[in-house]
Amino acid sequence: MTTTNHPSKWIIRNGVFATGEEGGVINGCMVIDNGVISYIGPNEPEDARDLPAVDGKGLLFMPGLVNSHGHTGMSLLRGYGDDMVLQEWLQTKMWPMEAKFTSDDVYWGSSLSVVEMLKSGTTTFLDMYDHMDRVAEVVEKSGIRASLARGVIGLCSAEEQDRKLNEAIAFAKNWHGGADGRITVMMSPHAPYTCPPDFIERFVQAAHDLDLPLHTHMSETAAEVEQNVRDYGVRPAIHLEKLGFFSRPSMLAHAVHLTDEEIEILAANKVAVSHNPGSNLKLASGVAKVPQMLKSGIVVSLGTDSAASNNNLDMFEEVRLAALIHKGVSGDPTAVPALEALRMGTLYGAQSLYIENLGTLAAGMKADFIALDTEQAHFLPRTDYVSHIVYSAAGQDVRHVWVDGRQIVKNRECLFLDEEKIRFESQAAFEGLLTR
Repeated sequence: MTTTNHPSKWIIRNGVFATGEEGGVINGCMVIDNGVISYIGPNEPEDARDLPAVDGKGLLFMPGLVNSHGHTGMSLLRGYGDDMVLQEWLQTKMWPMEAKFTSDDVYWGSSLSVVEMLKSGTTTFLDMYDHMDRVAEVVEKSGIRASLARGVIGLCSAEEQDRKLNEAIAFAKNWHGGADGRITVMMSPHAPYTCPPDFIERFVQAAHDLDLPLHTHMSETAAEVEQNVRDYGVRPAIHLEKLGFFSRPSMLAHAVHLTDEEIEILAANKVAVSHNPGSNLKLASGVAKVPQMLKSGIVVSLGTDSAASNNNLDMFEEVRLAALIHKGVSGDPTAVPALEALRMGTLYGAQSLYIENLGTLAAGMKADFIALDTEQAHFLPRTDYVSHIVYSAAGQDVRHVWVDGRQIVKNRECLFLDEEKIRFESQAAFEGLLTR
């Protein structure tokens, strides 16, 4: 493990920049000033000549990827339960093991996830889990950006509900704006089928009190939707609207099984959606109506979900899947074009997490970006770099990573995390779970 000093103002020269905007591939330079992009363009500004410089030759720079839904501690359960339907997988494999998790388990599992995410180009992630103070420690140490939420299942006693809600509130007060602003917080009841209506309403009130967004799982499976109709007489989107959930800025994970009416409700309330194509395919949960949601104006971002249901955290895979599966399902090759898929993994991710000035390479945006090694066969010929990012690239192509203009991965090495120790401790943590 090595560390590096970074100047407050510096320049990348001789670079190719895929900005994430329409027609946005620039050959030229980019200036970073105090963590913000101050200039990007073909011609070097006169006042930039004496700045510390990075040579961009052979590299393709693009916005850092945003993983808008996951559970980082669950990387300890990668490969532990595969080829099962969601409820069986949760009840027989995941929840029994997760009940044994200590805060140390979550720390090492989250560390393992952050190493994987950083080295595959993710610069911002959302995490909904328990022991979130330990996850925040990992974020603070590693240099990554995150939206964190103490996820809460409400199928418990009133006393337990109070404790969990108070934990979520305390976490928000302690960590929102933490790690030099790289940590933001959401309030997260787990799902309509795991949280009674009055408990969800208490989370809505807490989100109002704290001025924070809300996040929950919704309509991941057909069975979950059917249960909601049995229990409450309405489908989940209508149920959450009645509970006031959408009175706050809010984002839903999955949203696979939606009617046209529900899509209209989400669009009218400006509710964002995290599309998790890899996890949804593996659990046979279905394929979300992403083209219809996008056409309705819903911000649709991309997430991996956990490494236990994916089973990797490579956001390049999710971008590619999002571009491909909707073509296959709809029979329309324009259903999710390459640039739209890229924006789902970058700009729309930032928007769905309610983080401003993030997700494209442009003056005034946060300097969260990555560099891909293009001196490889699958980046040739040099035709359309956006196409290459979406249809050809993979996480292993990431060479360098910056967040707030600070380099945190250099030549595929995490600069502020001890990767060898994290691999050792994560394996030991899993083995410890098996013996408890």
